[in-house]
Amino acid sequence: MVKIRLARHGAKKRPYYRIVAADSRCPRDGKFIEEVGRYNPCSSPKVIQFDTDAIDKWLSQGAQMTDVVASLYENYKKDNK
Repeated sequence: MVKIRLARHGAKKRPYYRIVAADSRCPRDGKFIEEVGRYNPCSSPKVIQFDTDAIDKWLSQGAQMTDVVASLYENYKKDNK
C-alpha cells in the first residue's frame, strides 16, 4: 500500500521533513515514489508546502496519509483558503 508520510532529513536536532508518497514496506528515510511537499518545523514561522495536485492524485489512487501528515494538510488547507 502507498502511504503519504514524512521522511526526516537535516542535521542532529535540526530536522526538516520531506512529505513523500512511499510504499508502506520501505523504511522511513528510504526509497520513495514521489515527493509531494516539505515541512520545516525549525524555521520561524514553520514552513509547510504541499503539491495539492499530486496529493489529490495519490489519494484518488488509494494512498493513505499518516495521522501527522493529515493534520498538517488540514492546517495547510485552512490557512490557504
